[in-house]
Amino acid sequence: MIRSALLVAAALLMSTQLQAKTCELSIDSTDQMTFTSNELKVDADCTEVKLTLNHVGKMAKNVMGHNWVLTKTADYMPVAQDGMKAGADNDYLVADDTRIIAHTALIGGGESDSVTFSLEGLEAGGDYTFFCSFPGHWAIMKGKFVIGG
Repeated sequence: MIRSALLVAAALLMSTQLQAKTCELSIDSTDQMTFTSNELKVDADCTEVKLTLNHVGKMAKNVMGHNWVLTKTADYMPVAQDGMKAGADNDYLVADDTRIIAHTALIGGGESDSVTFSLEGLEAGGDYTFFCSFPGHWAIMKGKFVIGG
């Protein structure tokens, strides 16, 4: 009885792992206040995303720091504006802001950071924006995050 229960549990775990699909993305940020792409796409069958942000510039994070923040498009400006008030010690993001789907740490030239996040609850074809929340950057350092399509 115990053995068959263990076999069933192992089979369920394996089937769950087989269904999970982690899609990896990478994006660079520069000393010229740009991301190297204004659109990132993942397949609709991805269950989670591992995003790596690289700062390919040389400037320090207190001068030209960048992060990668994902929100619904309708939330991007309010999140960015609230983040300015949160300050540098908080990577220009309000702690535990439920409007933020995912974000990296704020990094400076030569640094990298990654974040892995679930796509559960996000819609294929939904309207999502990624941006840098450093003050003044979010107005031009932004792009579209596309699921499926």
